[in-house]
Amino acid sequence: MSAQLKRNDLLSLEDYDQQREVFKKRIAAEKLHRRIKVGPAVMMHFESQFIMQYQVQEMLRAEKIFDNAGIQDELDVYNDLIPDGSNFKATMMIEYSDPEERARQLAKLIGIERKTWVRISDHAKVYAIANEDLERETETKTSSVHFMRFELTPKMVKDAKNGAVVSIGIDHPEYTYATKLNAEQYSSLIIDLD
Repeated sequence: MSAQLKRNDLLSLEDYDQQREVFKKRIAAEKLHRRIKVGPAVMMHFESQFIMQYQVQEMLRAEKIFDNAGIQDELDVYNDLIPDGSNFKATMMIEYSDPEERARQLAKLIGIERKTWVRISDHAKVYAIANEDLERETETKTSSVHFMRFELTPKMVKDAKNGAVVSIGIDHPEYTYATKLNAEQYSSLIIDLD
């Protein structure tokens, strides 16, 4: 099970600065198989404890935060994105490079975050619990970024850990796609269920 980050999991600003290049190489490798394309315009970024540690370290560095209260504020924000053993947590990015096309599509895709799912083998689809931090859509459009968690039952977790096929999909009327995790993606994500 991924643990919540604590103050002593973090490096000081000075130590992080010295190790930053190592972190950047490791984060590139970590993210490689945790980014999963669902159809032509949606990228799911599945989060992990290490990815969140990197994000916190980068925020502390950029904002030059070194006081305990400031560090705890960052931990409180990013700890919510760490899987806790019974779920996957992801950031959905809806990607259209042309701004006009993006605006048209976001107007059509209202509710897409509630139609995004993970499925373990032949179990029922688990639809995302999305945007618990704040509302990310209006009556006229959705956001291009959504934060999601997929809560699995103990049987789903057990089957997933025993090699069951894991699929990710979207059942929105304007965007219906699904994909199965390949071996590298499966190996990277299954550790979230430890």
